[in-house]
Amino acid sequence: MTGVAFDTVTEFDRQVARLIALGYPELAGTTAERFVRELAPLREAVASLVTGEHDPERGRVAFALVVTRQLVPIEETMPRTTLRGKDKPGFVDRSFEEGALERFVAPDPVSLPNSRAYLLLDVDRGEEFCGVVPADAMRVVADRERTVLTIEEGIALLTLFPEVLVKNKCYMLGGSRCGDRRVPALWISRNAPKLGWCWEGNPHTWLGMASAGGRVAVSPRFAG
Repeated sequence: MTGVAFDTVTEFDRQVARLIALGYPELAGTTAERFVRELAPLREAVASLVTGEHDPERGRVAFALVVTRQLVPIEETMPRTTLRGKDKPGFVDRSFEEGALERFVAPDPVSLPNSRAYLLLDVDRGEEFCGVVPADAMRVVADRERTVLTIEEGIALLTLFPEVLVKNKCYMLGGSRCGDRRVPALWISRNAPKLGWCWEGNPHTWLGMASAGGRVAVSPRFAG
């Protein structure tokens, strides 16, 4: 592994602590103590499962703990994101019509674990795809046997590593689609993170395509 040296278990604990500080247990209808306890199997496995570069400043993260909408809705997680050093909450753009977020789900061949909390491994915000047509970027990601990120995964990455979302290095989330040409994306608007979307055929110089090496779920307590 290259990049910033770190202890994986300590990093896992940091991520859990951040989610607790942001109120995730309460939003999930549980206590902080039970939240920690239910994630314990992932903590035990993290050292042996993690591969890849870890350098959040450069948009590369060895792993991120993902809490899906089955535990906490996107409408609740997005306002708990911020830019690094800022306090303005993230928001969902009004271009998502009422009920639209529920229809953005993982298409084939994106395969998600049967779990409401899991690890996303070897994550890259994908700025190499800035200026590339999203549909083309998604094909390249698939050819590399990597996976594009879902909305929840993109929010998890930003929540745990606010430094990954910076001007001209924002990212699309091709792992959540609703059957039309829209591709969700996270970028900066009004000095805060925004969840919006772009057309799959329209390139943007400031939007890359985020991807990951894989997903792992080992927690039976959070099984779907």
